[in-house]
Amino acid sequence: MAKQPKRTKAWTGDVTATHALTDAVKLVKANANAKFDETVEIAVNLGVDPRHADQQVRGVVALPSGTGRDVRVAVIAKDAKAEEAKAAGAEVVGAEDLVERIQGGFMDFDRVIATPDMMALVGRLGKVLGPRGLMPNPRVGTVTPNVGQAVKDAKGGSIEFRTEKTGIIHAGIGKASFTEEALEINVKALIDALNKAKPSGAKGAYIKKISLSSTMGPGFKVDGATVGA
Repeated sequence: MAKQPKRTKAWTGDVTATHALTDAVKLVKANANAKFDETVEIAVNLGVDPRHADQQVRGVVALPSGTGRDVRVAVIAKDAKAEEAKAAGAEVVGAEDLVERIQGGFMDFDRVIATPDMMALVGRLGKVLGPRGLMPNPRVGTVTPNVGQAVKDAKGGSIEFRTEKTGIIHAGIGKASFTEEALEINVKALIDALNKAKPSGAKGAYIKKISLSSTMGPGFKVDGATVGA
């Protein structure tokens, strides 16, 4: 039998039980014992089949407590809009030149924002950015003429969410160093956004299961009734 790692031996809490949000957050923080500030992650199982167009769930939500991450933003824009993006704090700004760099393998960014007039150029990047979930999309506010605000939102705690093939949403909702209250507020904000994004084709139970974990810690089931699900 494989020897159990010391880290897992030190885990506390019942991973088989369903916990109120407050208790689940406490357990996640208590088990975040790595030598770095672990990300607190949420997994939400939705009662949808993303293979059907009317059951896809995608959107953006501003986490009130922020993400705790330093988000690097790339903006595809030119002229005045490029200057607006730089003034808002975008790390990488360009038009044809930036598209060519990305096609050549440059990927030193976490979010891509583009102005509508650049979409003909951005379309060339579908095979590169699409699989990474980075393709600009007007539905989530990453294709917009208001690039300055979009950059500020991305850096201030705005995150994108979308269902995976299995109907699950995965997202980072903060850091283990956050207070319990800050993490709870972020969880509720995401669940509220998911409820608002409920597709017309969803039948039966929509939010089926919620769990929280840290990067290196165990997952704990959350009672949906305690988060407004």
